[in-house]
Amino acid sequence: MINAITSISPPTFPLLATATESEYAPIVLTGVLLSLVVIYLASKLGGELSRMLDFPPVLGELIAGVVIGASALHLVVFPESGAIASDSVIVSILKFIDNLSPEALTTIFQSQSEVISVLAELGVIILLFEIGLESDIRELQKVGYQATIVACVGVAVPFGAGTAGLMLLFHVPAIPAIFAGAALTATSIGITSKVLSEIGQLKSKEGQIIVGAAVIDDILGIIVLAVVASLAKTGEVDIANVIYLIVSATVFLIGSILLGKFFNKSFVAIANVLQTRGNLIVPAFIFAFFMAFIGNAIHLEAILGAFAAGLVLDETDKRKELDEQVKPIADILVPIFFVTVGAKVDLGVLNPLVPENREGLIISTFLIGVAILGKIVTGWSVFGQSGINRLAIGIGMIPRGEVGLVFAAIGTASGVLDKPLQAAIIIMVILTTFLAPPFLRLAFGESQKQVESAKQVKQADLAR
Repeated sequence: MINAITSISPPTFPLLATATESEYAPIVLTGVLLSLVVIYLASKLGGELSRMLDFPPVLGELIAGVVIGASALHLVVFPESGAIASDSVIVSILKFIDNLSPEALTTIFQSQSEVISVLAELGVIILLFEIGLESDIRELQKVGYQATIVACVGVAVPFGAGTAGLMLLFHVPAIPAIFAGAALTATSIGITSKVLSEIGQLKSKEGQIIVGAAVIDDILGIIVLAVVASLAKTGEVDIANVIYLIVSATVFLIGSILLGKFFNKSFVAIANVLQTRGNLIVPAFIFAFFMAFIGNAIHLEAILGAFAAGLVLDETDKRKELDEQVKPIADILVPIFFVTVGAKVDLGVLNPLVPENREGLIISTFLIGVAILGKIVTGWSVFGQSGINRLAIGIGMIPRGEVGLVFAAIGTASGVLDKPLQAAIIIMVILTTFLAPPFLRLAFGESQKQVESAKQVKQADLAR
């Protein structure tokens, strides 16, 4: 009889928990809405200030997240970062409004954080879908093998040097070292192409190689991310599993693109048949989310599926119209992702006055050095091109931007990266993204001066 009662009793606890959570649902919603107000306000202020300083708005959103998060104001904090309910200013406001018990505050804090985290996950899926839409496969064919070589070197060198250095010099375990090394492989095509366009070098030989290499770099980087994220789930480096993941990710991506050639006509036909609002964007998101689901289901990453969906739909006749319709949705959800990434970072772990933090600072310096030099060398992997500005190509590959943040966020969410390593990666992303635009302008400026100087010398010789 006692056994029977014991076996019946436990299921009542989840039901009680569910009832308790439903009781707090309106308060959780209040907390989520207030969090979104803070997040959007921070993202716009940060983005506008960053743009005024001639830097990418995404960096302003990231730094704004750092300010409102665990590093400073504690307005938006998360349990996975080690925060508790009493650390959150927003939860303190909810307590003041409703006079809640500590147990209730803990439940509300966790539920509110989960909602914001899910919205951030949707943001990164839409971000990768948008990047896929902007990655024109046809443009890659024009720059050919040179961009492919630059991209491969730009992935292999920083990944190998970063992973090996962290393991050998700092004794970082294999999985976190591999993840940090993978974060070094990224190149932000958005930031690089923007700078090249501003200085009138987008259509130059160097500009075409940089943009083409950045696109290939993104594709290789997403494959690497899918592999290392899956390794993080298993918690061990199994060579057979690594080979399986690389092959499956590559087949999934290439297979999606090839099948997309047959799917494109069907997609356009469906969009033309539908007559209600959202006749284009809704089928596009159905496809993107389904591909993201497939990516997760085969133990890769949802973002790989979303990226593949973007590459497929980039080939349709509706691409420009679709791109315009995706932007407003991305404007709503993507800032949540970037601000959340910044909010989860605790830069206090890099305070040099605390002795335990000094190793993290040294690791940060090491990562920044590898991040810069690992991309600079790509310029010298270009062969058969006379008069090419190799330094400009190398500098153009440096900025990590939003792609580097995706690596950091997924590494943090999976629990692979500890706080010092996470903060070191974020600092690396910020510095490389800030440094690249002025140095790229300088590299092309010096190149232009050399060309003009050579012309003047030639004209003087002819005059004699």
